Amino acid sequence: NDLDGQLFGTFSNAQELFKQTPVQANSRDELRRLLSERESGGIIFTTVQKFSPFEKEDGHPILNDRHNIVVISDEAHRSQYGQKGRFIDVKDKNGNVIDSKLVFGYSKYMRDAIPNASFIGFTGTPIALEDKDTRAVFGDYVSIYDIQDAVDDGSTVPIYYESRLAKLDLNHAEIETLSAQVENVVEDEEDISNREKTKGEWSRLEKLIGTQPRIQEVAEDLVEHFETRTKSMDGKGMIVGMSREICVHIYNAIVELRPDWHDPDSDKGAIKIVMTGSASDRELLQPHIHNRQTRKKLEKRFKDINDPLKLVIVRDMWLTGFDVPCCHTMYIDKPMKGHNLMQAIARVNRVFKGKQGGLIVDYIGIASELKRALKNYTDAKGRGEPTLRAEEAYSVLLEKIDVVRGLFHGFDYSDFENKAYKLLVPAANHVLGFDDGKKRFLDGVLAINKAYSLCGTLDEAKELRAEIAFFSAIKAAISKFTYVDKKRIQEDKNSALKQILDNAVIAEGVADVFALAGLDKPNIGLLSDEFLEDVRNMPHRNLAVELLEKLLKDEIRSKTRNNVVQEMKYGERLKETLRKYNNRAIETAQVIEELIQMAKEFQETLNRDAELGLQPDEVAFYDALANNESAVRELGDEILKKIAIEITEKLRKSTTVDWQVRDSVRAKLRILVRRTLQRYKYPPDMAAEAVELVLKQAEVLSNAWTH
Repeated sequence: NDLDGQLFGTFSNAQELFKQTPVQANSRDELRRLLSERESGGIIFTTVQKFSPFEKEDGHPILNDRHNIVVISDEAHRSQYGQKGRFIDVKDKNGNVIDSKLVFGYSKYMRDAIPNASFIGFTGTPIALEDKDTRAVFGDYVSIYDIQDAVDDGSTVPIYYESRLAKLDLNHAEIETLSAQVENVVEDEEDISNREKTKGEWSRLEKLIGTQPRIQEVAEDLVEHFETRTKSMDGKGMIVGMSREICVHIYNAIVELRPDWHDPDSDKGAIKIVMTGSASDRELLQPHIHNRQTRKKLEKRFKDINDPLKLVIVRDMWLTGFDVPCCHTMYIDKPMKGHNLMQAIARVNRVFKGKQGGLIVDYIGIASELKRALKNYTDAKGRGEPTLRAEEAYSVLLEKIDVVRGLFHGFDYSDFENKAYKLLVPAANHVLGFDDGKKRFLDGVLAINKAYSLCGTLDEAKELRAEIAFFSAIKAAISKFTYVDKKRIQEDKNSALKQILDNAVIAEGVADVFALAGLDKPNIGLLSDEFLEDVRNMPHRNLAVELLEKLLKDEIRSKTRNNVVQEMKYGERLKETLRKYNNRAIETAQVIEELIQMAKEFQETLNRDAELGLQPDEVAFYDALANNESAVRELGDEILKKIAIEITEKLRKSTTVDWQVRDSVRAKLRILVRRTLQRYKYPPDMAAEAVELVLKQAEVLSNAWTH
């Protein structure tokens, strides 16, 4: 099956580690041959179903009695409890019962085939029932890696739960009651009689769930919910239906609401059903029955965040052993319980860029089963909650909003829905007036965005949408005016609220924030005297400082990234000025003047570079040599320019890949530079320092030389 293939592929990629090549048994005959021929070693992959007798065999023969065979069972809570025998009918070719036969489960036959083997089981959902007990089969726990460990390690994200039953104008109480009576049948249950026990209740519930009015309401609510969810967090969703027929009815209702989501081509379309079937199935199902190759194609599409396939509808498929990190929402409209429920909801807990948590949306009433599953999980020594309520994320959202609101104490923004455009710049200026105000505000808005992504579909959260959009617009204004570190910019890009401004009343307000502040949009590459004078006269002084910081940092970073001396000179000077300002050692007006003066001097340096008549690399070495004032006095510009040109040419020819970490090459280059300086009579008092500075400059430039 698919899981066996996944594991086989993973181990095959690591065969160098095992010093042997794994093999996969694809039939009972092949499995018997591989096991019986193995006298030592060997890694064999198979499924437990292949351990079954042939029709005329009374039991399973011993295939290998070695004592050093280890059987590792993945998903060990399933298909490992077949020790109890049962009689089945033996029929003739006409279907008449002519005898009975005693049979056992696959796990019993596996132990018959390799009687001296040791068994290890891996499962995320151990079972402890009267007739099925994982620890009774495999022994006590050797190691436990639980939900809390996974969250602490960053291996999974939290799962949140949201009930949408109240949204459906139907008798959901009857559905919940009937659902509670239904025993969820394990898809690979070996005891057929267990399936028959629930057929009556299941059929009644299926009729109730599959009524057209209910399907229509579920579809309408689901479409609105998913569209809201994906506005705040790009990703995919999975719908779990009770039967194949209901899955098709849900599909038809959804595409009636969103016709452009449908496409008969398996390579196109935003929604698909993934299920098995045959040519004998009803006509209703036929358009959605695909062969294995097509299902693999759909799997690849669904796993690709950039593929337009955003929603899949399933009954049983893809609910275990199926990883799609970009899937963040599961809509459950099928009775589920125990380990099946735990396995299914884990489809949305995989880590993905910008994903703060997965969401389980309940349309049928699984809350009580979730509680029972949690109790079983904690009884099995597992720590951490499998699901958190969306209301918990809403509580966090309220807490984070209160923190940001606190930053606006003394600033009235109550009319933001009508005057958001005019309030943006004064609000940003107000925030920047606090000690560490920019960081506190940006961190606060980022936290709001993350919390909103987990509960934004709740009605009470929607009431805060406009205020959150206003805060986000202020953040955008501050980011436009100021220098923001790249890490936070990336976090913002990945944050759950990345699209909220698309729908907010103040969305257009950010684009012209410079005009709002009384400035023409600057040509950031030119710190002109006219623009600097405009900044000096800005009424919002805190924003003026932030704007100058941004412009200078951007200029210094772009213009001096290959010039060690200039980067150190202006970078350190800017850092020191801002340190004094942030420590309130100098007033806002003074720091504005210092930054304007620095901007003018930096512009003069850029003009000087152009007047030297040197190439950019030669300018960088010239600055390294001219960093010594005595050299400038004794040698003058012309000699220093000659040295810079010569050193640039010699070093460019002499550097090789990775020379920076090869001591022998560094020593050779150091001698080359020192002899060049001696020949031009470079002042000896600073010659050693000049040599090291030249080599440091060469390290910065050499990547371009050697590539």
